[in-house]
Amino acid sequence: MISNEILSKVKKIELKSKKLVNDVFSGKYHSIFKGQGLEFSEVREYVPGDDIRRISWNVTARRNKPYIKMYDEEREQTVIFVVDLSASGQFGSKNITKNDLIAELTAVLAFSALKNSDRAGLLTFTDVVEQYIKPQKNKKHILRLIDTILSYKPRNKKTNIENALKYLNKLCKRKVLVFLISDFYDTNFDSMLKVTAKKHDLVCIKISDPKEQEIPKNGIFTIQDAETGLVMDIDFSSLNVKNEYYKNLNKHQDYLDETFKVSKTDIMNISTDRPYVLELIKFFKSRQEKTLKHY
Repeated sequence: MISNEILSKVKKIELKSKKLVNDVFSGKYHSIFKGQGLEFSEVREYVPGDDIRRISWNVTARRNKPYIKMYDEEREQTVIFVVDLSASGQFGSKNITKNDLIAELTAVLAFSALKNSDRAGLLTFTDVVEQYIKPQKNKKHILRLIDTILSYKPRNKKTNIENALKYLNKLCKRKVLVFLISDFYDTNFDSMLKVTAKKHDLVCIKISDPKEQEIPKNGIFTIQDAETGLVMDIDFSSLNVKNEYYKNLNKHQDYLDETFKVSKTDIMNISTDRPYVLELIKFFKSRQEKTLKHY
């Protein structure tokens, strides 16, 4: 049974995301996330320079002239949202938690996919795969995905991105469009990310909150790790403690930067204190420029 609070959130997200899709992202999704395959269209007579591998031997034999097969790009593709629902996603120092932001982003991208006649599915994870919802292509299904992100109670609290990607790669034999959405508070997933990026069209979306990067003012603070439950008293009046804190933050960021670079993965950085629309527009523009250079 969906609570009134969750239902209200889903409705608000639906209205906001559909408006953004119609007013801002119309055509942008289609131009950069085209179909992945080719489907047979028709045959035409061979002309010098055509790829001989496309010769239709049956038609050629019947008409005593060489004919080649013509193909159209397949318009429909499959989109999988791989969403991190570990405990750290419940944090939010502004008016929105990271999980709520994830739900909004998923809605905007899923409704964009629907408008492009693409099917969308959802894989949620913590340090285990929590749930998989098969891809479908209708509004009711998209609303179900949003509701799942907002209301599903995960079994575990920690994060294991490598496990989620392993599961995805076994599940999806053909190339799909993957949006991996997480705060990426994890390590040792670089090899599997590289494998996934080669097999699929992978886009990583890093969700953050500004308070996570801030060091408290001088004094002793009690801090709890949302995923491990570990509680620590830390004296931030100590310069050594502050330096160590910054060192760990920078070390993890360096790991992420190198991981995304080596795997040649598209990355979007979305924060709870900034309008995500601007980041999406920036990403679409960058991706479109890459596509044009490729051709």
